[in-house]
Amino acid sequence: MHKTIDFPNLGIHLKNVGNHISIGGFDIAFYGIIIGLGILAGILIAAAEAKRTKQNSETYFDLTLYAVVFAIIGARAYYVVFSWNMYKNDLKSILNIREGGLAIYGGVIAAVITVVVFAKVKKLSAAVLFDTASLGLVAGQMIGRWGNFFNREAFGEYTNGLFAMKLPTDAVRPSDITDLMRRHMQYKNGTSYIQVHPTFLYESLWCLMVLFIMLLYRRHKKFNGEVFLVYLFGYGLGRVWIEGLRTDQLLFPGTSIPVSQVLAGALVIVSASLIIFWHIRQKRMENEQVVQEKEQNNRENY
Repeated sequence: MHKTIDFPNLGIHLKNVGNHISIGGFDIAFYGIIIGLGILAGILIAAAEAKRTKQNSETYFDLTLYAVVFAIIGARAYYVVFSWNMYKNDLKSILNIREGGLAIYGGVIAAVITVVVFAKVKKLSAAVLFDTASLGLVAGQMIGRWGNFFNREAFGEYTNGLFAMKLPTDAVRPSDITDLMRRHMQYKNGTSYIQVHPTFLYESLWCLMVLFIMLLYRRHKKFNGEVFLVYLFGYGLGRVWIEGLRTDQLLFPGTSIPVSQVLAGALVIVSASLIIFWHIRQKRMENEQVVQEKEQNNRENY
């Protein structure tokens, strides 16, 4: 397998990008290392935010122990369910996640359920937990997407744009190569190459922007849970666009409809609606309070 990864229009040529390191004869996938770094960064950011907001940061270390396990299970289950043809004849391969195959939204759904249960058991505010943990979540996603870089996966359709990424075809899954890519396939020294959108890079940069917006917004939130809704809206908005570029989309069975794109669009609508609803509700309550205070003052003056 050829190990080059090039960004020709940026003048970047990487000659030897492996997907693992070997220690004592055991291969450790970069995918797993990157995911681990993303989880660590997420924990530290959530703990720092907890300290800033006078919460017990230990709560988030405890929460992470449960959330990470169930998020990985959820992410894998989501991927396997919508890629069943890849696994139905080799059920053991379901357990092999070292080569990828984790769907972000499956992990998010599982993590959300875990937070709700954790909050109920610990008698804490789920909304506060969501606001704090979502900062770490989007940071983890931003870092974790680079695991796809080493695996040469989660890329988009053919492009010759500024960020176009060139990959040798023997390093990618044949099912991810489209007819358009084949029509623009390049050949050099007997090796064929495709040139694609690096959607992992787009999503990583998008998550960085969402994180920045959340960090600014958190000081101006009007209700607990609002920062998490901003995350759902911001990340979902980017995912609707990015998912449309990818060639490895998970589809509803028997259709050509991308599952994650539909889910992302639905979350954008729901989260925006909830933010607007709560702002209107709070404004109405503030106006009612002003009216009540005026009536009270009038009665006192009378």
